Amino acid sequence: MPGLPPRQLGAYFALVEAASLLQHAVEQQLKADGDLSYIQFQLLMRLFGADGRLTMTELADGVVYSRSGLTYQAGLLEKAALITRAPDPRDDRATVVTITDAGRERIDRVLPGHVELVRRLVFAPLSDQDVSTLGDLMGRVRDQMRAEPPRSAAPRKRSQRNRDARDSR
Repeated sequence: MPGLPPRQLGAYFALVEAASLLQHAVEQQLKADGDLSYIQFQLLMRLFGADGRLTMTELADGVVYSRSGLTYQAGLLEKAALITRAPDPRDDRATVVTITDAGRERIDRVLPGHVELVRRLVFAPLSDQDVSTLGDLMGRVRDQMRAEPPRSAAPRKRSQRNRDARDSR
């Protein structure tokens, strides 16, 4: 089985390690400054940037998290009075999520430390041209990954035994 060429392998491991180190540092900062997990921060920030209201489906489209996990995290945020959830008056199948004043205050509390951390860990060693290149490269990688259907959305492969049983009927 062929492996990756050394340059690709090195780039892959550098990306994975950098992402892991960044995620760990961000999670520590969010926990220390606002008692938030990264996914909770993402949800609050999406609401904050969307004039305070989105449906659960709109929230799910912007984060990489299971639907059940997203519902659980929204429940924790609601219990902490950082968001509210209510049926959508325009679509009874949808749930509208709204950030509360307490949720906005929590974002205001954690955001300065978050921005400082990202500037220090990600952007400090890069030139403006590096930042443009990084944004372009990572945008293309992200778009490629999002173009692939998630495993849960891919059609299931039936085993040969199941096909044989179905065909013998």
